[in-house]
Amino acid sequence: MLIVQDLRTKQRYWKTSEPGKNDFGPGQIIMKFGEQLRTSVIKEYQWYYIAYDELKQQLKTDWATPPSKSNPKGKRKEWTEDDESKFIGRLEQELDKVHTKQKVKAIEISRRIAASEKEVGDVVARLDNRGPVGRDGNAQNDDAPTEEEFMMLEEDLSDIIADVHDLAKFVSLNYTGFQKIIKKHDKQTKWMLKPVFATRLKAKPFFKDNYDADIVKLSKLYDIVRTRGNPVKGDSAAGGSQGNFIRNTTKYWVHPDNITEVKLIILKHLPVLVFNANKEFEPKDSAITSIYYDNPETWDLYEGRLKKSEGAEAIRMRWYGDVDTETIFVERKTHREDWTGEKSVKARFNIKEKNMNAYLKGDLLPEALFEKARKDGKKSAKQIDEDERLAKEIQYSVIQKGYKPVCRSFYNRTAFQLPADARVRISLDTELTMVREDNLDGRQRSGDNWRRMDIGIDYPFSQLPAEDIERFPYAVLEVKLQTQAGQEPPEWVRELIASHLVEAVPKFSKFIHGTATLFPTRINLLPFWMPQMDVDIRKPVTQHFGIRRPGHSAQSSTSDDDEDDEDSDDEQYVEEGEGSQSSTALGSSDENLNRLREAREIENRAPGNELDIEEQMAAQPLDDEDEPLYDSDDEDNESDKIAEARHSGSWMYYPLLMKKHARMAGQHIIRTVDSMRKPNPVPRNGMISALGNGKITSKKFKAPKGKKIHVPVRVEPKVYFAAERTYLSWIEISVFIASAATLLLNFDHQPTVGALIGSGMFTLSAIASLIYCMAIYVIRSRAIRSRKAIKYHDSVGPSVIAFLFLAAFVINVIVQAHARGYIQMSWLD
Repeated sequence: MLIVQDLRTKQRYWKTSEPGKNDFGPGQIIMKFGEQLRTSVIKEYQWYYIAYDELKQQLKTDWATPPSKSNPKGKRKEWTEDDESKFIGRLEQELDKVHTKQKVKAIEISRRIAASEKEVGDVVARLDNRGPVGRDGNAQNDDAPTEEEFMMLEEDLSDIIADVHDLAKFVSLNYTGFQKIIKKHDKQTKWMLKPVFATRLKAKPFFKDNYDADIVKLSKLYDIVRTRGNPVKGDSAAGGSQGNFIRNTTKYWVHPDNITEVKLIILKHLPVLVFNANKEFEPKDSAITSIYYDNPETWDLYEGRLKKSEGAEAIRMRWYGDVDTETIFVERKTHREDWTGEKSVKARFNIKEKNMNAYLKGDLLPEALFEKARKDGKKSAKQIDEDERLAKEIQYSVIQKGYKPVCRSFYNRTAFQLPADARVRISLDTELTMVREDNLDGRQRSGDNWRRMDIGIDYPFSQLPAEDIERFPYAVLEVKLQTQAGQEPPEWVRELIASHLVEAVPKFSKFIHGTATLFPTRINLLPFWMPQMDVDIRKPVTQHFGIRRPGHSAQSSTSDDDEDDEDSDDEQYVEEGEGSQSSTALGSSDENLNRLREAREIENRAPGNELDIEEQMAAQPLDDEDEPLYDSDDEDNESDKIAEARHSGSWMYYPLLMKKHARMAGQHIIRTVDSMRKPNPVPRNGMISALGNGKITSKKFKAPKGKKIHVPVRVEPKVYFAAERTYLSWIEISVFIASAATLLLNFDHQPTVGALIGSGMFTLSAIASLIYCMAIYVIRSRAIRSRKAIKYHDSVGPSVIAFLFLAAFVINVIVQAHARGYIQMSWLD
């Protein structure tokens, strides 16, 4: 992918890098990674970035044959051992420089957080000890904290948050620089340095810190200051301990470059959900593991969840933390169609790990499982009855339908939510990994146990073979809302999901993705997002939304720093932002307070949720609206049939080839007519016009041979009724035309030749209409039942039928005119 900047409009956009196909007009520039690195420098770190250009220059040896007219490229000397030694020495210096700066800055941030904890604690203590409030609304105790103190604390915390963001960007850009310079070294010198240098990176892992512990602390402090010492209190487990709960969830992908920024943005509005505030945060606290069950012969649970069939279920065993936990949650998700009036439900109960095998094999019945719970009386009898009924249903399904463990999902979750308030709950799942749990290929992974025991939470699970693991490249953001009817989500949530930081992927499922990728020879029906895995989801910054340092205007967002591109052979990049100099000196305290007040006022009157580039492009008409986005309805496509016929020498080769060319000619004629008929689309705003000529092209995703891509199609009872109403309307028209034919035939006592011709034409039109509507109804009904994403409208059939009606009407007028002597036609006499 390339980032292209239009110098006239100052707009930037991503463009796929295709050798020989890139077309950049005048006034558009593309920069290489070195230039991107220089323009993304943060002031505080400007002397600590990798010296990428110098390292790249060191890879060039002296000329053996200087360039000349006869040999423009020339020839350089061979790379020697001495050159390699010097290069490695310089690379070690750069690695040590970056690692030292990252380590020192991380320690500084930790100390600043500790100092802020003390300051916030002192202010809260003074707040708790304040005297009674007077008539003016202020505390009578002079030592009570003032609004200015809280604003200063909020400013300090915002500055620390910006520091965390800048450090994460610094680390990300340098890590990319090291990867690129190693790749360039191996490519140019033919000396393989990548495996050796990977060991050096492990010794100085400046890129390994994920700052989760700092984010948890900052979230708690910022929530206290934001609420002026009165954070929302309640049971953090509220909503999680109940057996049945309903949520409306929308899912998004987040690129690794944007994960820390997304976390920092959310914590300024919602605190990190911590179940045990008295316990120090540990990495295992965020680990969640689930094992999904299915029948490896039929894959009915997989296909049911993929097709979103009414009543489709998913059964999984989930635990939190490491594998040594004793509590396992047995869960069942049930999908309900909207037209049923019910909501999809997730129900679960907990069980001890030592009882799992006996329960799943049927040796331990649910009555015995809940016997102790009934005696303890900690739960209501109604809740125990519901859990017991659920346990019976899941046990029956596992035993009778042959469900086995097939796929494990592991991720670290950061949840944001007000305690005891589930109206807005946001979770971000990072390091998402899917692992095989089956024994289908003869390898005993889980054996007779309900799960495999050779892995825990030691991501990235390097001990596993490549065929057993799928490491998902993005984080998954889930926005869960419980709003009343007609109520909109908070403004900041709408701004976040419309920003460049996330990519919407509705109905994404870890179970579906893991099963589809881990069993490529057994799964033939793929989810619709699979083709997107080869598309870079990063988008250019389209609005000033992100982490802002206190005292900076809204035009200098730190999110504009360094959206570096993925690795490519040409290594071409473009300047990402002019506001990357985010770390500047702060002014006086009074000026900072005024600027902070202004910033808060600007945030309060933030504009509405505008469409980003991707959404605006999606809203524009495509070049060919009749072409489906996914070409996967037929398992054997036309090209494969032609190739097979040609290879085997079949007589069907030439008919198939002629059919293909005829279809392509017809499509070309239709497109030509449409282009003459349709006006040129007018861009919605300058953002779209900056993308080039304003023409939007769509990529047509094609499924691998032998597989199909399932595209979600919304099917409700009214869809069937609509097809029936269309069918009945066509029949009604056909009956009217047939009645007209009968009337013409019986108008006179002795029908004339003209009456027979006119009646015959109308009769043929009525028969053609009946045949057409019956065929279309059958085709549409089958497609609706199978939920195929096909073109349900027909632009050809109705036109042909209308032409037949018109021809019958014209011929009847001519015949009647001849019968009345207005015109003379010998063939009618």
